Amino acid sequence: MADTATPTSPAPVDPASWTCPAPLHDQPVVVMGHGGGGALSAELVEQVFAPAYGNATLAALTDSAVLHLGSGPGTARLAFSTDSYVVRPLFFPGGCIGDLAVNGTVNDLAMSGARPAFLSAAFVLEEGVELEVVGRVARAMGAAARAADVVVATGDTKVVESGRGDGLYVTTSGIGVVPDGVDIRPQRAAPGDVVIVSGPVGLHGVAVMSVREGLEFGVEVTSDTAPLAGLVAAMLAVTPDVHVLRDPTRGGLAAALNEIARASGTGVRLAERAVPVPEPVANACGFLGLDPLCIANEGRLVAFVPRAAADAVLEAMRAHPQGTGATVIGECVAEHPGTVVVSTALGGTRVVDLPLGEQLPRIC
Repeated sequence: MADTATPTSPAPVDPASWTCPAPLHDQPVVVMGHGGGGALSAELVEQVFAPAYGNATLAALTDSAVLHLGSGPGTARLAFSTDSYVVRPLFFPGGCIGDLAVNGTVNDLAMSGARPAFLSAAFVLEEGVELEVVGRVARAMGAAARAADVVVATGDTKVVESGRGDGLYVTTSGIGVVPDGVDIRPQRAAPGDVVIVSGPVGLHGVAVMSVREGLEFGVEVTSDTAPLAGLVAAMLAVTPDVHVLRDPTRGGLAAALNEIARASGTGVRLAERAVPVPEPVANACGFLGLDPLCIANEGRLVAFVPRAAADAVLEAMRAHPQGTGATVIGECVAEHPGTVVVSTALGGTRVVDLPLGEQLPRIC
């Protein structure tokens, strides 16, 4: 007689062991979604860090803080920002963790309208990482700093035990000078503003994912990592009254636009056909079930500009190497305050919500 298998009960499922970047809101521990730039990141900052530090400067929750040094006519306005980089892999098409660390902090300063001047660089190195790798990253940082016309003025190095550091992590901080008459912050978005994006979106996230996961999309996708301070300066030369600038990194355009809408109490309406999504990015997102609006960028900005100045700003952007693909993608409206909607190619409308977590973790 043949042996009969004894039925067994399936192993119990423990949701707490899941590593999905979009976990439940009531997680008692840190999960990957807390680093994704979406709703969970916002909750972490607003419920843990902001109350602990408790000051008006931090409460603005902008990419860089604008600080006033001195008083009276001689008051200087400085932008100050810091960011950590844990991208995996360290090297990807179009860049590496080194130039990403420089460009990311330079861009955060530029989103306040500042002219970046000085950076610091702190390395956490894992025991056993090849010195040749560390040297490649350092040289990439030096080249990126020269390209962005900033000085890496100070830094620090720490080493952790083998298996504790993923090769290396980098933290950069930066300071820059905000020109007189410039007031760029999300609260200034106003109905009637034109929304402009500086070029095709989604390239960085897909580039990192493709090498990490060994995926091919028929053509190599290259990261858009680049410094944007020169582009911002060209825009401000046309009009200093640019209302809002944001670089849509973690969480992509969806996160950036939702943050602006909520901070200003206005609505944002996009035209789906106007958003420049490159074909390889669209193909990758279609294949993997991702939303291109939520994919990270590292060399793009989104701007809210008064309608009267929009044509001139757009022309100035397209004349700059980092803005040749600039295009109008929507407008700021009084309707549906705090909400972003997109008019679809089929004539419908859908809400673009703040992502819960990052679709593609560890991309910066």
